[in-house]
Amino acid sequence: MPDSHPAHALARVAIVGDGRVGRAVAAALRQAGVDVHGPLGRGATGDDADLVLLAVPDAEIGRAAALVAPDRLVGHFSGATTLEPLAPHEALSIHPLTTVTGATSFAGVPAALAGSTVRALATAHALAESLGMAPFDVADEDRPAYHAAASIASNFLVTLESFAEDLAATAGVPRDALAPLVRATVANWEAHGAAALTGPIARGDEATLARQRDAVAERLPERAGLFDALVAATRDLRAREEVGS
Repeated sequence: MPDSHPAHALARVAIVGDGRVGRAVAAALRQAGVDVHGPLGRGATGDDADLVLLAVPDAEIGRAAALVAPDRLVGHFSGATTLEPLAPHEALSIHPLTTVTGATSFAGVPAALAGSTVRALATAHALAESLGMAPFDVADEDRPAYHAAASIASNFLVTLESFAEDLAATAGVPRDALAPLVRATVANWEAHGAAALTGPIARGDEATLARQRDAVAERLPERAGLFDALVAATRDLRAREEVGS
């Protein structure tokens, strides 16, 4: 992370894109005392700004960047997109690792940053810090792995918990009965990583695991393959933990 940030970096910021992200970032920057123009409609050139931030869908970033006046810093908020669509502008990106819905506080939110130059990266850090974010750098070549990790942590977790919900429903157990367990597990994983693993695989209880598998095969046969894949992955995780301990 750069040691210092250019004082003028956030002098005039234009935000292009009047969706949830554009409105949330504009409001948060104004609250932080930054001079913000917008959110502006697509097609804005950012003539009156030093920094133009594109809060548009990923597929529209290149087109929006092409309309921006030259000699501006240009950034986007995409997690999956590299800096390439912003060329030939001096470019940066900030991806808040959170879900943006309506008015959003970015205080403490982790954020992946990138910059095509030292100045661009310093500006990204200045912007993130003005919003109270917890920034970290992600190089363009690491962007697919970073974004896949975020999808696994968020999207796949919902899929997994929906599997648990559906199976619990066959026993008359409501979803909200599982929620405290999910929250406690996530908190333990945050504190201890893979060492938070519990349950029959962690204990080596093959008899219980076999009964679980039979229940899944009987009640949700279409999910038996997913259960088997999760068992295999969890066995690998347990083995790695035993080697490392």
